[in-house]
Amino acid sequence: MSRMRLPLIPSLIVAAAIAVMIGLGIWQLQRRGEKDAMLALAASNPVRPSISYPAIAPVPPDLLFRRSSVQCLRVTGWRTEAGRAADGSTGYRYIAECATGAEGPGALIALGVAQKPDLKPAWKGGHVRGWISEEPDHRSLLSRIGGKALPLRPMLIAGQAPSGFKPVAPPSPQDVPNNHLAYAVQWFFFAAVAAIIYLLAVRRRVPPAGPL
Repeated sequence: MSRMRLPLIPSLIVAAAIAVMIGLGIWQLQRRGEKDAMLALAASNPVRPSISYPAIAPVPPDLLFRRSSVQCLRVTGWRTEAGRAADGSTGYRYIAECATGAEGPGALIALGVAQKPDLKPAWKGGHVRGWISEEPDHRSLLSRIGGKALPLRPMLIAGQAPSGFKPVAPPSPQDVPNNHLAYAVQWFFFAAVAAIIYLLAVRRRVPPAGPL
């Protein structure tokens, strides 16, 4: 009988990489459980009493989708994102960046949905009622894994839209991404592929040891 002799240093490097990928898969499964619990809580929040708008990120799960209001003193900028209106139609969601005082983080308000992405809204501010949500998430997966991603800012989804816009669809737990199981499966798959590829490469290039 003969056995294959594995090179020490490359094997250690590959083993460490596989261990990291398996660890990331386990971490994603843990995050999935946390996200499921958060979504279950958020689903019951819209019928709870109105609360003050959170000033800073992150938005605690017990505040997500709660009714609230914001006084927008002035609009300092606009964002446009693909979005859905309350009537089910799709378009471009206009998000107002608002000043709420002389200093501070201000507030984001998803004000309405339009069919064109280049409108110049005439809305200059005012008192807005709606539901607490989070700003659109454009953070990369790598930044979140590395712990470098900033928490998502609070955003108010307005219950009514100004003239020329449709009301934004009310927030729903179905709108919150919950891809942790898919991410976990991907990491486990990558670990298995890495192990198979390495063993095949070693089998081709390293001659077997002599008979035992």
